[in-house]
Amino acid sequence: MRPVLIEEYGVRLRLSRLTDVADTVAACADPAIRRFLPGLPDPYTEESARWWITEGAPAAWAAGGAAYTIADPATDRLLGTAGLSHPVPERRQAEIGYWVAPWARGRGVATAATRALAEAAFAAGTVRLELLTREENTASQRVALAAGFWPEGVRRAAGQGRHDRHDLAVWVRLADDPPGPTPRQLPDLPDGTLTDGVVTLRPLGPDDVDVMYRLHTRAEVVANQAPPVPPDLATIERRCRLAASQWLTGQLARMLILDSATGDPAGSCGLSVSDPHAGEGEVGYALLPQWRGRGYATRALRLLAGWAFGPAGLARLTAGTMPDNIASHRVLENVGFRREGLLRGRLPGLAGTRIDDLVFGLLPDEIR
Repeated sequence: MRPVLIEEYGVRLRLSRLTDVADTVAACADPAIRRFLPGLPDPYTEESARWWITEGAPAAWAAGGAAYTIADPATDRLLGTAGLSHPVPERRQAEIGYWVAPWARGRGVATAATRALAEAAFAAGTVRLELLTREENTASQRVALAAGFWPEGVRRAAGQGRHDRHDLAVWVRLADDPPGPTPRQLPDLPDGTLTDGVVTLRPLGPDDVDVMYRLHTRAEVVANQAPPVPPDLATIERRCRLAASQWLTGQLARMLILDSATGDPAGSCGLSVSDPHAGEGEVGYALLPQWRGRGYATRALRLLAGWAFGPAGLARLTAGTMPDNIASHRVLENVGFRREGLLRGRLPGLAGTRIDDLVFGLLPDEIR
């Protein structure tokens, strides 16, 4: 049996009450909640809140799940909700979810409630909990990481919005997993950026679509990728929209290269974890024409390598280049990369052809 009252980590999880109606209505009118919970009634009225408290929440309990109000232990005021749904008794599995009211955000309420509810569920016999988020909902993914959940992949078109279906990122915690936070392969940048005073790197975001599209559809940039096919606008939009999630899940850190003096974008760079068990990453970079020949690519790559070997804890970096891309070879060698070999026909070209890949490698003590 799951408890009807949980007090842990500075929050109270209790049953919903009719005294919560006004706060429930105010919270469910918030655009941030409505964006990620499209199934809420629109408009969300006092009648909607009363139905949830008197019928919806009790039905969740009757179905083998749970529905709690997250409350402030000092005042008992509603701070949000947390619950368990989609129980699979034969697998001893359930799904955990939550929302936090606007007046309670920034206080760790969601993380505290998720940890408390997860531990209560495990104590009651659950062995696997899933937490599903939209791929762009990085705030919720940070909660998952802080509460000890691990990224497990993506379920394609598993979510139903008001007008379409969308992918859902899957986060999982098992009963015998440590409580968290889950270690990250790619940590946040210190103070949000890397800089040497001339060049600044910052995480790529949804507002960078225009500059990324201009950069990565240039003929000379396309010619040095495999296959040499320019990305369409939808691809660039998705790349920017999901960059933060890919960073959190340890797949890829995409960054924009900026001129430190003006803040103008000069190009982009990135680090992918090519072999996490071996501690190996792969780097890439590109500059807009007006910023070439100033040493910006070398500076950006040096900053990226220092972060990769430092906070990210990688032991080795590689970079693949076209054999005739002399400018890129010079950038790599300026940073300390060494030529390691030509992999013949490694990459796909056009019309069934194959492209050679000239590989460079860098170890931590080789950065110039």
